[in-house]
Amino acid sequence: MDESALTRIAEALERMSPAPMAAPDFAAADAFVWHVAPDRLEPVAKVNRVDLSLLVGVNRSRDTLLENTLQFARGLPANNALLWGARGMGKSSLVKAVHAEVLRQGLGLKIVELQREDLPSVSRLLNLLRDSGERFLLFCDDLSFSHDDQHYKSLKAVLDGGIEGRPDNVVFYATSNRRHLMPRDMIENERSSAINPSEAVEEKVSLSDRFGLWLGFHPCSQDEYLEMIRGYCGEYGVEIDEETLWAEAIEWQATRGSRSGRVAWQYFTDLAGRRGVTI
Repeated sequence: MDESALTRIAEALERMSPAPMAAPDFAAADAFVWHVAPDRLEPVAKVNRVDLSLLVGVNRSRDTLLENTLQFARGLPANNALLWGARGMGKSSLVKAVHAEVLRQGLGLKIVELQREDLPSVSRLLNLLRDSGERFLLFCDDLSFSHDDQHYKSLKAVLDGGIEGRPDNVVFYATSNRRHLMPRDMIENERSSAINPSEAVEEKVSLSDRFGLWLGFHPCSQDEYLEMIRGYCGEYGVEIDEETLWAEAIEWQATRGSRSGRVAWQYFTDLAGRRGVTI
Protein backbone atom coordinates (compact mmCIF):
# COMPACT_ATOMS: atom_id res chain seq x y z
CA MET A 1 0.00 0.00 0.00
CA ASP A 2 1.47 3.37 -0.99
CA GLU A 3 1.98 6.32 1.34
CA SER A 4 -0.90 8.37 -0.10
CA ALA A 5 -3.37 5.56 0.62
CA LEU A 6 -2.16 5.32 4.21
CA THR A 7 -2.54 9.07 4.58
CA ARG A 8 -6.13 8.93 3.32
CA ILE A 9 -6.95 6.11 5.76
CA ALA A 10 -5.43 8.04 8.67
CA GLU A 11 -7.40 11.17 7.77
CA ALA A 12 -10.63 9.15 7.51
CA LEU A 13 -10.04 7.63 10.95
CA GLU A 14 -9.46 11.09 12.42
CA ARG A 15 -12.79 12.28 10.99
CA MET A 16 -14.58 9.25 12.45
CA SER A 17 -13.04 9.73 15.89
CA PRO A 18 -14.03 13.12 17.35
CA ALA A 19 -11.40 15.24 19.02
CA PRO A 20 -11.29 15.14 22.83
CA MET A 21 -13.77 17.53 24.44
CA ALA A 22 -12.23 20.84 25.44
CA ALA A 23 -12.35 21.75 29.14
CA PRO A 24 -15.78 23.32 29.79
CA ASP A 25 -15.99 26.96 30.84
CA PHE A 26 -18.02 26.56 34.02
CA ALA A 27 -17.87 30.30 34.61
CA ALA A 28 -20.14 30.79 31.57
CA ALA A 29 -23.35 29.91 33.44
CA ASP A 30 -24.86 28.36 36.56
CA ALA A 31 -26.77 25.73 34.54
CA PHE A 32 -25.71 23.31 31.81
CA VAL A 33 -27.22 20.55 29.68
CA TRP A 34 -25.17 17.45 28.83
CA HIS A 35 -25.25 16.29 25.20
CA VAL A 36 -23.52 13.40 23.49
CA ALA A 37 -22.30 12.69 19.93
CA PRO A 38 -20.19 14.70 20.38
CA ASP A 39 -19.88 15.06 24.16
CA ARG A 40 -20.45 18.63 25.26
CA LEU A 41 -21.84 20.74 28.10
CA GLU A 42 -24.02 23.54 26.77
CA PRO A 43 -24.59 26.52 29.09
CA VAL A 44 -28.17 27.60 29.77
CA ALA A 45 -28.50 31.37 30.01
CA LYS A 46 -31.99 31.37 31.56
CA VAL A 47 -33.41 28.41 33.47
CA ASN A 48 -37.16 27.78 33.20
CA ARG A 49 -38.26 27.79 36.85
CA VAL A 50 -40.65 29.25 39.41
CA ASP A 51 -39.88 30.85 42.75
CA LEU A 52 -39.61 28.52 45.73
CA SER A 53 -42.36 30.45 47.56
CA LEU A 54 -44.89 29.58 44.81
CA LEU A 55 -44.61 25.83 45.39
CA VAL A 56 -47.59 24.93 47.58
CA GLY A 57 -48.38 21.71 49.41
CA VAL A 58 -44.82 20.35 49.38
CA ASN A 59 -43.46 22.03 52.51
CA ARG A 60 -41.80 18.99 54.05
CA SER A 61 -40.14 17.93 50.79
CA ARG A 62 -39.13 21.54 50.10
CA ASP A 63 -37.44 22.00 53.48
CA THR A 64 -35.70 18.61 53.38
CA LEU A 65 -34.35 19.05 49.86
CA LEU A 66 -33.25 22.63 50.48
CA GLU A 67 -31.34 21.68 53.63
CA ASN A 68 -29.65 18.75 51.88
CA THR A 69 -28.64 21.00 48.96
CA LEU A 70 -27.33 23.75 51.23
CA GLN A 71 -25.21 21.19 53.07
CA PHE A 72 -23.74 20.01 49.80
CA ALA A 73 -23.09 23.56 48.53
CA ARG A 74 -21.22 24.29 51.78
CA GLY A 75 -18.94 21.31 51.22
CA LEU A 76 -20.66 19.11 53.82
CA PRO A 77 -21.96 15.53 53.37
CA ALA A 78 -25.26 15.27 51.46
CA ASN A 79 -27.45 12.54 50.01
CA ASN A 80 -28.59 11.77 46.49
CA ALA A 81 -32.34 12.41 46.27
CA LEU A 82 -35.24 10.70 44.49
CA LEU A 83 -38.38 12.82 44.14
CA TRP A 84 -41.23 10.45 43.25
CA GLY A 85 -45.00 10.53 43.09
CA ALA A 86 -47.98 12.20 41.45
CA ARG A 87 -47.66 13.82 38.04
CA GLY A 88 -47.59 17.60 37.87
CA MET A 89 -46.97 18.18 41.58
CA GLY A 90 -43.76 20.17 41.17
CA LYS A 91 -40.98 17.59 41.49
CA SER A 92 -38.72 19.05 38.79
CA SER A 93 -39.84 22.59 39.65
CA LEU A 94 -38.69 22.03 43.23
CA VAL A 95 -35.20 20.91 42.15
CA LYS A 96 -34.75 24.01 39.98
CA ALA A 97 -36.25 26.31 42.63
CA VAL A 98 -33.95 24.92 45.33
CA HIS A 99 -30.94 25.49 43.07
CA ALA A 100 -32.03 29.11 42.59
CA GLU A 101 -32.41 29.56 46.35
CA VAL A 102 -28.90 28.22 46.97
CA LEU A 103 -27.53 30.74 44.45
CA ARG A 104 -29.57 33.50 46.10
CA GLN A 105 -27.84 32.71 49.39
CA GLY A 106 -24.49 33.32 47.72
CA LEU A 107 -23.30 29.72 47.53
CA GLY A 108 -21.64 28.35 44.40
CA LEU A 109 -23.51 25.44 42.82
CA LYS A 110 -23.87 24.42 39.16
CA ILE A 111 -26.80 22.35 37.94
CA VAL A 112 -26.25 19.92 35.05
CA GLU A 113 -29.25 18.26 33.38
CA LEU A 114 -28.74 14.73 32.08
CA GLN A 115 -31.31 12.96 29.88
CA ARG A 116 -32.23 9.38 30.76
CA GLU A 117 -31.24 8.26 27.24
CA ASP A 118 -27.71 9.57 27.85
CA LEU A 119 -27.08 7.59 31.05
CA PRO A 120 -24.55 5.28 29.30
CA SER A 121 -22.30 8.34 28.90
CA VAL A 122 -22.46 9.30 32.57
CA SER A 123 -18.97 8.03 33.41
CA ARG A 124 -17.50 10.44 30.85
CA LEU A 125 -19.52 13.29 32.32
CA LEU A 126 -18.42 12.44 35.87
CA ASN A 127 -14.78 12.51 34.79
CA LEU A 128 -15.26 16.06 33.49
CA LEU A 129 -16.99 17.21 36.67
CA ARG A 130 -14.55 15.42 38.97
CA ASP A 131 -11.63 17.50 37.72
CA SER A 132 -13.39 20.83 38.31
CA GLY A 133 -13.18 22.93 41.44
CA GLU A 134 -16.93 23.60 41.22
CA ARG A 135 -19.75 21.72 42.97
CA PHE A 136 -22.46 20.17 40.80
CA LEU A 137 -26.06 19.12 41.16
CA LEU A 138 -26.56 16.44 38.49
CA PHE A 139 -30.27 16.33 37.60
CA CYS A 140 -32.24 13.71 35.65
CA ASP A 141 -35.93 14.46 35.12
CA ASP A 142 -38.61 11.79 34.64
CA LEU A 143 -36.32 8.86 35.34
CA SER A 144 -37.83 5.41 34.84
CA PHE A 145 -36.93 2.09 33.28
CA SER A 146 -38.94 -0.33 31.16
CA HIS A 147 -38.56 -4.03 30.47
CA ASP A 148 -35.07 -5.04 29.26
CA ASP A 149 -33.82 -1.48 29.78
CA GLN A 150 -30.16 -1.70 30.79
CA HIS A 151 -29.60 2.04 31.35
CA TYR A 152 -30.14 1.58 35.07
CA LYS A 153 -26.74 -0.14 35.31
CA SER A 154 -25.02 3.07 34.17
CA LEU A 155 -26.80 5.00 36.91
CA LYS A 156 -25.19 2.96 39.67
CA ALA A 157 -21.88 4.69 38.93
CA VAL A 158 -23.49 8.04 39.73
CA LEU A 159 -24.97 6.88 42.99
CA ASP A 160 -22.29 4.89 44.82
CA GLY A 161 -21.00 2.06 42.62
CA GLY A 162 -17.70 1.51 40.87
CA ILE A 163 -14.14 1.70 42.14
CA GLU A 164 -13.94 5.49 41.98
CA GLY A 165 -17.47 6.06 43.27
CA ARG A 166 -19.36 9.30 42.97
CA PRO A 167 -17.11 12.38 42.91
CA ASP A 168 -17.19 14.36 46.16
CA ASN A 169 -18.22 17.47 44.22
CA VAL A 170 -21.31 15.85 42.60
CA VAL A 171 -24.74 15.09 44.06
CA PHE A 172 -27.49 13.41 42.02
CA TYR A 173 -31.20 14.33 42.06
CA ALA A 174 -33.81 12.48 40.00
CA THR A 175 -37.58 12.75 39.58
CA SER A 176 -39.87 9.86 38.76
CA ASN A 177 -43.55 8.93 38.85
CA ARG A 178 -42.47 5.54 40.24
CA ARG A 179 -40.98 4.91 43.65
CA HIS A 180 -38.88 1.98 42.42
CA LEU A 181 -38.22 3.53 38.97
CA MET A 182 -40.04 0.74 37.10
CA PRO A 183 -43.65 -0.38 36.59
CA ARG A 184 -45.16 -2.58 39.30
CA ASP A 185 -46.32 -5.16 36.73
CA MET A 186 -42.72 -5.51 35.54
CA ILE A 187 -41.59 -6.30 39.11
CA GLU A 188 -44.41 -8.84 39.54
CA ASN A 189 -43.56 -10.41 36.16
CA GLU A 190 -39.98 -11.05 37.16
CA ARG A 191 -41.06 -12.49 40.50
CA SER A 192 -43.42 -14.97 38.84
CA SER A 193 -41.11 -16.13 36.05
CA ALA A 194 -37.68 -16.28 37.72
CA ILE A 195 -36.08 -19.37 39.25
CA ASN A 196 -35.18 -17.25 42.26
CA PRO A 197 -37.82 -14.49 42.35
CA SER A 198 -36.18 -12.40 45.06
CA GLU A 199 -32.84 -12.24 43.23
CA ALA A 200 -34.51 -11.35 39.91
CA VAL A 201 -36.09 -8.26 41.41
CA GLU A 202 -33.32 -7.29 43.81
CA GLU A 203 -30.88 -5.89 41.24
CA LYS A 204 -33.35 -3.36 39.84
CA VAL A 205 -35.23 -2.46 43.02
CA SER A 206 -31.93 -1.91 44.83
CA LEU A 207 -31.28 1.05 42.53
CA SER A 208 -33.84 3.21 44.33
CA ASP A 209 -32.33 2.13 47.67
CA ARG A 210 -29.13 3.91 46.66
CA PHE A 211 -30.87 7.27 47.03
CA GLY A 212 -30.40 8.57 50.56
CA LEU A 213 -33.50 10.76 50.32
CA TRP A 214 -36.90 9.58 49.09
CA LEU A 215 -39.32 12.48 48.87
CA GLY A 216 -42.93 11.60 48.06
CA PHE A 217 -45.33 13.89 46.18
CA HIS A 218 -49.07 13.26 46.42
CA PRO A 219 -52.15 14.72 44.69
CA CYS A 220 -53.12 18.12 46.05
CA SER A 221 -56.39 19.05 47.74
CA GLN A 222 -58.84 21.55 46.26
CA ASP A 223 -57.73 24.19 48.79
CA GLU A 224 -54.08 23.71 47.83
CA TYR A 225 -54.98 23.87 44.13
CA LEU A 226 -56.75 27.21 44.62
CA GLU A 227 -53.92 28.49 46.82
CA MET A 228 -51.44 27.78 44.00
CA ILE A 229 -53.50 29.87 41.58
CA ARG A 230 -53.87 32.72 44.09
CA GLY A 231 -50.10 32.68 44.55
CA TYR A 232 -49.52 32.97 40.79
CA CYS A 233 -52.06 35.81 40.57
CA GLY A 234 -50.31 37.70 43.36
CA GLU A 235 -46.85 37.12 41.89
CA TYR A 236 -47.75 38.31 38.38
CA GLY A 237 -50.30 40.98 39.27
CA VAL A 238 -53.42 39.33 37.80
CA GLU A 239 -56.55 40.67 39.45
CA ILE A 240 -59.64 38.48 39.75
CA ASP A 241 -62.44 38.33 42.30
CA GLU A 242 -62.64 35.25 44.51
CA GLU A 243 -66.01 34.02 43.21
CA THR A 244 -64.88 34.09 39.56
CA LEU A 245 -61.56 32.48 40.41
CA TRP A 246 -63.26 29.66 42.32
CA ALA A 247 -65.82 28.95 39.58
CA GLU A 248 -63.35 29.05 36.68
CA ALA A 249 -60.58 27.12 38.44
CA ILE A 250 -62.92 24.33 39.57
CA GLU A 251 -64.39 24.04 36.07
CA TRP A 252 -60.89 23.95 34.57
CA GLN A 253 -59.72 21.08 36.77
CA ALA A 254 -63.01 19.22 36.26
CA THR A 255 -62.56 19.22 32.47
CA ARG A 256 -59.08 17.69 32.92
CA GLY A 257 -60.12 15.11 35.49
CA SER A 258 -57.31 15.96 37.90
CA ARG A 259 -55.88 18.58 40.24
CA SER A 260 -52.16 19.32 40.34
CA GLY A 261 -49.65 22.14 40.27
CA ARG A 262 -49.37 21.70 36.50
CA VAL A 263 -53.14 22.06 36.03
CA ALA A 264 -53.11 25.15 38.28
CA TRP A 265 -50.38 26.72 36.14
CA GLN A 266 -52.24 25.87 32.93
CA TYR A 267 -55.39 27.58 34.22
CA PHE A 268 -53.36 30.59 35.35
CA THR A 269 -51.66 30.83 31.94
CA ASP A 270 -55.09 30.94 30.28
CA LEU A 271 -56.32 33.52 32.81
CA ALA A 272 -53.28 35.77 32.36
CA GLY A 273 -53.66 35.61 28.58
CA ARG A 274 -57.32 36.63 28.79
CA ARG A 275 -56.42 39.51 31.14
CA GLY A 276 -53.60 40.69 28.86
CA VAL A 277 -50.84 40.04 31.40
CA THR A 278 -47.46 38.70 30.26
CA ILE A 279 -45.74 36.07 32.40
